[in-house]
Amino acid sequence: MNDKEFVMPNPVSCPAPDAPALRVLVADDDPASRRFLGDGLRHLGAEVETCDDGPAALELARRKHFDLLLLDCRMPGAGAREVLDALRASPDAASHASPAVASSAESGSLDRRGLLRAGFGEILIKPCDLKALRRVLALSRCEGGAPLLDDAAALNSTGDARTMQALRGLLHDELTNLERELAPLCNDRVALAERLHRLRSSCGFCGAAALAECTVTLQQWLRDAPADAPIPLEPFRDTLQATLHALGPVRN
Repeated sequence: MNDKEFVMPNPVSCPAPDAPALRVLVADDDPASRRFLGDGLRHLGAEVETCDDGPAALELARRKHFDLLLLDCRMPGAGAREVLDALRASPDAASHASPAVASSAESGSLDRRGLLRAGFGEILIKPCDLKALRRVLALSRCEGGAPLLDDAAALNSTGDARTMQALRGLLHDELTNLERELAPLCNDRVALAERLHRLRSSCGFCGAAALAECTVTLQQWLRDAPADAPIPLEPFRDTLQATLHALGPVRN
């Protein structure tokens, strides 16, 4: 059976037709894994390119921008860590800063901490299911292009510019505190989920669109992920900091 003959039944959870498709690179030297990962991600609405070794993955990621890199830990020529190290060291590469996930079938001997320190947002253990792939896609959802501050949406919620600015001042304080408390909150996922619930409401009133998207993504991840999975916090933290910068200094 070749690649064009395979069809996965029963599509699930595809995005809305007008939502931009995420571009994902899948690099895996195992044909069955490559097939499932590619077709599963397409079923979830992504545009996928595949390759079967490290050098090919690196060449593709240097030439093209991908919203997410899914790289097998052991491939001919270069594994996931070597590919990502080379990309991060190449500022001119199109996917230099793209979120990355390492995949592996060897959960017992896997150096999870080393992979996370190397810059991977998550480790995908194979074989996996569509729920795991949906969680993987969540890592790149914060790159969907929503504005940091949507004035029109905020004015629609608050009714006038004065109220909007007052609420944005409160949001600035909330984000300043959250940035300081984020690391401790990660040790209490119930408390983190509750804090995200409150933040989502604040973002809606203030038109903080990008942070609202990241908040929803992290909430979904916390609901779906295993309790011992490391939290992919970097996209959320980066967007929080960018939103703080966009809000500017608080005016009394």
